[in-house]
This record gives sequence, C-alpha cells and structure tokens, in this order.
Amino acid sequence: MKILGIETSCDETSCAVVENGTRVLSNVIFSQIKLHAKTGGVVPEVAAREHVVKIIPVLKSALDKAKLSMDEIYAIAVTARPGLLSSLLIGTTTANTLGLFLGKPVIPVQHIDGHVYSNWLDGDGGRDAGTEVIQKNAPKFPILVLTVSGGHNEIFLMRDHMKFELIGETVDDAAGEAFDKVARLLGLPYPGGPSIMKAAENGDKNAFKFPRAMMKDKTFNFSFSGIKTSVLYFMEKEKRAGRKPTKKFVNDVAASFQEAVIDALATKLIMAVKKYPNIKEVHLAGGVSANIKLREEIARRLKSLNDSNSANGAKITFRYPQKFEYCTDNAAMIASAGYFKSSLDLTLSRAACEYVEASAEF
Repeated sequence: MKILGIETSCDETSCAVVENGTRVLSNVIFSQIKLHAKTGGVVPEVAAREHVVKIIPVLKSALDKAKLSMDEIYAIAVTARPGLLSSLLIGTTTANTLGLFLGKPVIPVQHIDGHVYSNWLDGDGGRDAGTEVIQKNAPKFPILVLTVSGGHNEIFLMRDHMKFELIGETVDDAAGEAFDKVARLLGLPYPGGPSIMKAAENGDKNAFKFPRAMMKDKTFNFSFSGIKTSVLYFMEKEKRAGRKPTKKFVNDVAASFQEAVIDALATKLIMAVKKYPNIKEVHLAGGVSANIKLREEIARRLKSLNDSNSANGAKITFRYPQKFEYCTDNAAMIASAGYFKSSLDLTLSRAACEYVEASAEF
C-alpha cells in the first residue's frame, strides 16, 4: 500500500511516498533554514508564503523520485496538527483538494505521531492492510518512546499501533527550544541544536554546572525554562565582569549546557524504563534525536541496565531514526503514521463487517 505524505507544520515543505509504512520510495524536503536564520527563528507568515510557492514542485518531485503517478497512490496522509496554523493550512488544503479531485482517502495525522513512526522508516515494521506482519524484525510492543523537539517533549508508553499513553511531558519549554535560545545567547547560528552540538565537540562538559530541573521529582515530566534563564544570568555575569566570550568559553558553555539537557532527558527516560519492566524497546524520536551525544548516553544507560538484568534474559532494544532526515520534520514519517492509522481503521472496519455478517446468519 503506497501512501503519499504531506508535511507543512512549520518551516519544512515536504512530500514523500512510503510503501507499507516502512519502505521510503521518496522523501523530498525543502528547508527554509537559510530564510529564517536572518531573523533567528521562524516567522509564521514568511513560512506560509514559502509553503505556497514550494508545495507543488515538492509534490511533483516526490512522485517523480518514487517513479509513480497519483493513480498508484492509495491515500494521502497530511499533518493536521499541531503546528503553525497558516503553515498547516497549506498542507491540508493541498491534501484535501487532491483527495476530492482524484477520489483518494485523506488521512489526518497528528504531528507527534509522525515523529513516533520515524522509527519504522527503512526498518522492518510494516504490515499488510493491518493483518499480517511481513517483516521479521518489526519493533516489539510495549515500547517507551521519548520524543524531543523544538515544540514538544514527551514520553509515551506505546502498547500497540496508535495506542499511546502519555506518561511524561515538559511542563514549560521543550528541549529543542532551549537549544535555540541558548545558541542565540552564545552567538551561534540558527537552528540551535546542530550549532550547540558542533560547538560542544570542542568544549568541556564539566566546565560549568547548569541546573537539572525536576530531577528529584518522581514524575516523568521535564522542565527546561530554568536552564535557559541560568545560562542567560551566567552570560550577563560574565559580561559585567568584563570577560569577553572567547571561542573556548563558548564551546565550554555549549558542552556544559548540552550535558545538562541530556542528563535530564536520559535520567527521566531510564526512570520510566524501570517503572515499566515489561517494555521490550525504547525509541528516540524528534528533531533532538539527531543529537549524537543524546543517543550515546541513552544507549550507555540502557546497556548498563541490560547488563544488570542479564540473568532475566530479557534485553531492551534501543532504536532511533535510521537517517538524520527522519529526525526533523518530514513527510515520510507522516506517510508511515498514516499507513498504520489506515491499516488499523481497515482492521476495525473488517471486524465490524464480519460481526454484522455473523449476526445476520445467526
């Protein structure tokens, strides 16, 4: 089953074709980073205008790269929420117009669900019409999913496809937003995540001590507004003291800040793993999942946990997106989520039909 995905929730115009929820036939992304770097952040009206200009060329490119026509597409999956309203409108209008004109089903997808399903892309998690697992190494439920991005931070307990239980979230700012704001304070380019990660490579993560909020709290919630304020006050203190921000200083602050955020994310995730001992996998998703140090720290802590539980014979699998382009906003993840949502709907519809037929016979 081939699904066309459309993603325009923020500043990426993206279209993709995905088969059976996992096989990416094309994934075209037009990024507006250079445009928004001028203002240090996304301007909604500017983003929407760029979507209008790029949506049709990107759509055509996705079909061309997949070597398919719209006649061969089963359905259209589109990001419906959350996101910038004016940007979402471009994608949903395009999807609904195509669906109405071509007689194709349109599947609205929750943006965060898309990030969750980025771990199925180019992997082995596909199902045929919601009935038969056709790949051998499909992710096994239940799964704990940590989503980390510029606008959201959650930990989900995923018991099956499209069955999410929210067990933790940010109470204020998301980690990705903190990366952007701290990068601006340090004079690093937008977007902040890659800039902080690059600067941190040459910095000392133990140079400065920044706070880890809510670490003693027994919930799985996060808070990142305090660390932004802490870095701001620290930079102002240095400025008042007449100390200029040398390259080494910037690198050390970046590394120390990154270490604090990673520690908070990994600690809360491992707390959740220990509370739900029956989980089989841990997934990392969202824009910040591209951070190499975050991946390494979670992998290290999970290995330690697996080693300590080796007597039980059960090891937890750790997954993150196969490609960096699947971490950021992209249409392939939306198409994947749309496929599994559609498959589930087909399964439910089939079950309902069988029940009606059985009742009629009875």
